[in-house]
Amino acid sequence: MIIFTGLSAFPLTPLAADGSVDEKAFITLVQRLVAAGVDSISPLGSTGSYAYLSREERARVARLAVEHAAGVPVMVGIGATRTREVLAVAEDAQAAGVSAVLLAPVSYQPLTEDDVLGLYEDVTRELSVPLAVYDNPGTTRFTFTDELYQAVAALPQVASIKIPGSSGLTSARVEELRKMLPGHLSLGVSGDGFGAAGLSAGCDAWYSSIGGTLPGPVVAITRAVQSGDLAGAAAESARLQPLWDLFGKHRGALRVIGTIAEHLGLVSAPSLPRPIRGLSGADRAEVIAIVTRLGLTE
Repeated sequence: MIIFTGLSAFPLTPLAADGSVDEKAFITLVQRLVAAGVDSISPLGSTGSYAYLSREERARVARLAVEHAAGVPVMVGIGATRTREVLAVAEDAQAAGVSAVLLAPVSYQPLTEDDVLGLYEDVTRELSVPLAVYDNPGTTRFTFTDELYQAVAALPQVASIKIPGSSGLTSARVEELRKMLPGHLSLGVSGDGFGAAGLSAGCDAWYSSIGGTLPGPVVAITRAVQSGDLAGAAAESARLQPLWDLFGKHRGALRVIGTIAEHLGLVSAPSLPRPIRGLSGADRAEVIAIVTRLGLTE
């Protein structure tokens, strides 16, 4: 499926001063992604702060994304701590006309493999659109095994697995996964510092956090790999290493991306949901200095 190939860009869900969703800024972000030529748009992922939004806010964001995506496929996150809530937001997303949904196993209590398989069984039973599995142990504190990948991939509507990027994501590992999973299943890489390497190793898609705010360089890397210029993609990713390093320094990409979007005037400050606080002082200045030095402020 085309939605599970190429670059999927994950935009912020910016908030206004009163804590409501800044719809005008969100629409601007979506339109920016359309203009940049991304392959799909994925609001309400981790970068989109879905876990901090109400059902009504999530439904509204899904509708706005579809309305302003100009035909670009939209995939929205439907994760929640209770299966009942996952099914509710999935229903809203489908009513909004999304092309696919993305589901991470979110929980307060530690989940077992049986819990996670049961979650995907319950949700896929009710879906009419494809689903991407979001394996994000850094956030969920749950790690998929290969056996669980196989069990979940056998369920109806499961069309992609978003696997965490790492130095172990080699072409041999991708080939190993291909052999154990259904042939129709797409493999997507996450973790922006590993995007170029993951695509070059044979992943079908790059699920990119920074691509939702700075789509230009991420589109360029994706197109370089697709055209066979693996060296060029690796070189551009290496050039952006100071940015990737910032993500590690600040407990993930969200605070860094929020700072960048605020600095570029794409969203108002502060744009992140409390209790998450944006970067300030020397940390904020460092982010701005790095994106300026890298030529990412246009």
